[in-house]
Amino acid sequence: MDLAAIEGIVPKATIAGVLAAEGRLTLRERKLNLLVTVLLVIMINIYASDSMADVLEKMAQGLRYIWPDPDYLVPNASAISYRRYQVGARPVVALFHQVCQPLASLDTPGAFLFGLRLMAIDGTTEDVPDTPANVAVFGRHQGDRGPSAFPQVQGVYLVECGTHAVVDAGFWPYHTSERVGGFRLLRSVTPGMLVMWDRGFHDYDMLVQTRQRGAHVLSRLPAHVKPKVVQRLADGSYLAYLRPTDYQRRKQGERLLVRVIEYTLTDPNLPGYGETHRLVTTLLDPDAYPILDLICAYHERWEVEITIDEIDTHQRLLPGPLRSLKPVGVIQELYGLLIAHYIIRALMHAAAQQAGLDPDRLSFVGAIKVLQKAVPEFQMTAPEQLPALYQRLLRDMARKRLPGRRLRSNPRVVKRKMSNFKLKRPEHLSWPQPTTRSFRASIEVKACRELTSPIIMCLPSQPDVIPESVLI
Repeated sequence: MDLAAIEGIVPKATIAGVLAAEGRLTLRERKLNLLVTVLLVIMINIYASDSMADVLEKMAQGLRYIWPDPDYLVPNASAISYRRYQVGARPVVALFHQVCQPLASLDTPGAFLFGLRLMAIDGTTEDVPDTPANVAVFGRHQGDRGPSAFPQVQGVYLVECGTHAVVDAGFWPYHTSERVGGFRLLRSVTPGMLVMWDRGFHDYDMLVQTRQRGAHVLSRLPAHVKPKVVQRLADGSYLAYLRPTDYQRRKQGERLLVRVIEYTLTDPNLPGYGETHRLVTTLLDPDAYPILDLICAYHERWEVEITIDEIDTHQRLLPGPLRSLKPVGVIQELYGLLIAHYIIRALMHAAAQQAGLDPDRLSFVGAIKVLQKAVPEFQMTAPEQLPALYQRLLRDMARKRLPGRRLRSNPRVVKRKMSNFKLKRPEHLSWPQPTTRSFRASIEVKACRELTSPIIMCLPSQPDVIPESVLI
C-alpha cells in the first residue's frame, strides 16, 4: 500500500528495517502484511474518529481506481487485530526513535535562544480502556471520591518548542513519578540545547546530567530548595550552589554552580500575580544571557503544554480513552499517535518555511484536514507529478493560519465535574444479561382493570374520537 503523502517523513524502507531488526518477519505474504499494519497503527491517529477497518479503507481509497478488481475488499477487523498484536510494540517504538528527530533550523522563528535549541520536558496522563489487563499493568488514580473511571498511563515528552515536535517520549504505569520519566528522556538531550522543565521535575542530578551531556538548563526552582548564595550580580540575579539531597554526597562537597533569577508579575490578571517566582539556570553570564530574555524564554515552556493539547484534544479527540484493550496494544498505539503527530508537525514546519512563517501561525487542526484529503490524491497521481502535488499540499497547509498570539489568561476549571449517576464499579463489568431470547418474548400484557375514576374508562384503539358511551 502506497502512502506517498508521508513517504518523505516515514519511508517504507525504514519501517521494513525496524521490522527486520525486531525479528518481525513472516513466511507468507498475506493480504494485510506487517508493513501496512505499522502504517495503519500510525494512520488511525490521523483519522481518529474512524474505526480501524474504516481507516484501512481510506488508506486504500485512491488505489481502488487502479486495482484490477474494483470490488477488492480490504481485510476485516479480526485480521487487523491479529496483525497488530503480531507486530507488537517494539517495532513501533523503534520507528519512533528513528523518525522523530528535531526539525528546526537556525532560521526557524522561536526555535533558538542564544544559539541554543529550546526544548521542554513535561508529563501527561492518558486514559486507556477499562480491562483487567490494563488495570493490572497501568493501575488507576485513587482520589478522595474513589478510583478513576479508567486505568491511566503516565507519559513524559521531550518537545522541541519551536516546532512542537515530540523527539522522545516514555510511557509507564500511572503511579510512576514524572521525574523518573524526565531522567530517562535525558538520553535524547544533545549539546547545544537549552532544556526547560517545571518545578515538579526539579532534581539536582537532572541538572548535573544535562550539563554532562553538553546542554544547559532553565527551570523553575521549588520553594523548599534553599541554594547557598555565592555572589549577587548587577542585573538582580545571583550565583549560588545547589547540592544533592544525599547526606554523604553533600558531606563530600558535591555541588553545582547555578544562577538564580527571582521575579514577580505586576499585572493582577496574570496567574501568579504578586508571587515571587524563582528560576534556576546553568547560563551564568548576565551579560551574555540577559535576565529578561531568560524569564520570557522560560514561559516558552508552555509550548509543550500546547503540544499535549494538540495530541489529546485535537488529534486523539478526547474525552474517549485509547482503543487498545491490551497493554501491548496501548504502548503500540501511543507511539503510533506520536509518530502521526510528528508527521503533521513536520509537514507544518516545511509549509511554514516555504511561506516564511512561524510554525505557530499554522493551524494544527487545519493541517490534519489537509493531510486527510491529500492521502487518496497522492495515490491517484502519476509519479512524475507527485513533487508538484507535494508543493500544493504545503501551500494548502500554509493557508490554514491562526490569528497572532495574544497575551491572555484562562481559569483552570471544568464545565462538568459531578454526575448524578453512580460510579461504575468492577461488579458492573459483568452485569446480568436478559434470559429471554428477544424483548418481545419478555412482554406480558396486563388485562384492563375497571377504573374508579369518573373520567374515562379503558379507551378504544382510536382515542381521537371518544364515544359518549365511555363518558359518565
